[in-house]
Amino acid sequence: MKVLLIRPEPPKETIGLKHVMICEPLELEYLISNVPEYIKNKVNLKIYDLILEKKSYKRILLNEKPDLIVFTAYITHVSVIKSMAEFAKEIQPELVTGVGGVHAEVVPEDFDSPYINFVYNKNCIDAFNETIIGLLVERNIDEIMANIKLLPERKQALIHPSRRSVQKYREKYYYMFHNPCALIKTSYGCPYNCSFCFCKEITDGKYYTRDIEDVLVELKDIEEEDVYIVDDDFLYDGDRINSFIEGLKENEINKKYLVYGRADFIAENQELMKSFKEVGLQAVIVGIESLRADDLKDYRKGTTKEINESCIRILRDLDIELYATLIIPMDFTKSDFKDLRNWLRRQDVRFVNLQPLTPMPGTDIFEEYVSKLIVEREDYGKWDMAHVVLKPENMSIKAFYFQILLSYYRVVMRPKNIKAMIEKYGLEQCFKMFKGSSYVSWQYIKKIVKG
Repeated sequence: MKVLLIRPEPPKETIGLKHVMICEPLELEYLISNVPEYIKNKVNLKIYDLILEKKSYKRILLNEKPDLIVFTAYITHVSVIKSMAEFAKEIQPELVTGVGGVHAEVVPEDFDSPYINFVYNKNCIDAFNETIIGLLVERNIDEIMANIKLLPERKQALIHPSRRSVQKYREKYYYMFHNPCALIKTSYGCPYNCSFCFCKEITDGKYYTRDIEDVLVELKDIEEEDVYIVDDDFLYDGDRINSFIEGLKENEINKKYLVYGRADFIAENQELMKSFKEVGLQAVIVGIESLRADDLKDYRKGTTKEINESCIRILRDLDIELYATLIIPMDFTKSDFKDLRNWLRRQDVRFVNLQPLTPMPGTDIFEEYVSKLIVEREDYGKWDMAHVVLKPENMSIKAFYFQILLSYYRVVMRPKNIKAMIEKYGLEQCFKMFKGSSYVSWQYIKKIVKG
């Protein structure tokens, strides 16, 4: 039995993070590694990463003639995957198709299609395995679906992802200046309750952590020096982080780390951050979100401008790179944009991700804003948290895009920053980043022209 696991390219209209980062499809690697031993010799599984793959999708289908295709998806991929599933069934009508990923888990109804047989919205790994088992013993689709619905919640730990399954692509996986870069996940869900956040919806607000010893075993097997810890919030439990740091020392694991973390944790744990820096912490992605108190309250962020400033100072003093993310509310004026730029420059922030307020389907705030959308709910390619999906209150859409682009250049592309980037990362890495960011800028310019 032949099974293809496919990560599609995002639509062309999606504003392209793939131009500054391409991370490995960890979820597909987990699917391969967790297929039960007793059926592994009966199944041929392959991952095709179409962001990097040179063969066309059509050629892959004709060459492989799979029995089952499973896609992984974010919201931006919904229409793409529906089209890919339809195309596959035109070529091979008896083919079985499925889709998983974070959007399928939270908003599975978006994938309703006569060309998609399975939408894995819970117990995804076990549901995938049940699909394979059912097809091997020639059960029909309805029988397999019935069995999937009866699956209990998984209790046993997952087998580490099969990184060798994407060996042909591995050297091309990177995140900004972390190149090449591997991923590892040490927890699931988020213990906080931010109103805009999609992450907490994936696990229904629950938070699970892996045993640190198991994490260290997995780290030892990772070949790449740079490792992106893709927990929704790795900087949460100080005792757990201390155990991680001690484990790195005891096992003589020497790598460089990029993590997600909250500003309040960093502000309250300067010495712990220093210890983490000493064993390889290189960068932290922090949801600064806003400098306005009312915004932070509306977002249920639980932080303040002063906490954010303390976080920024600590990371700067420790020479830990900060990738700051901010949400731009729709009531922003030109003066607000200017204040934000000036504040970021005064804080000496080098890297920012400015996201127009996007009430993602499945989050707490979606229904509050659904009547105000200026982008169709089904125009999936634009739900990338870079498109403006709500009408700006104090300027035109063109002007709003212009202010975002202007802010990027005034903050990130200052001569002082460019000089520091070249000194720290080298000309070759910086050229790659500038090239990628230029493509993203061009996408914004087209939005400014078209409105």
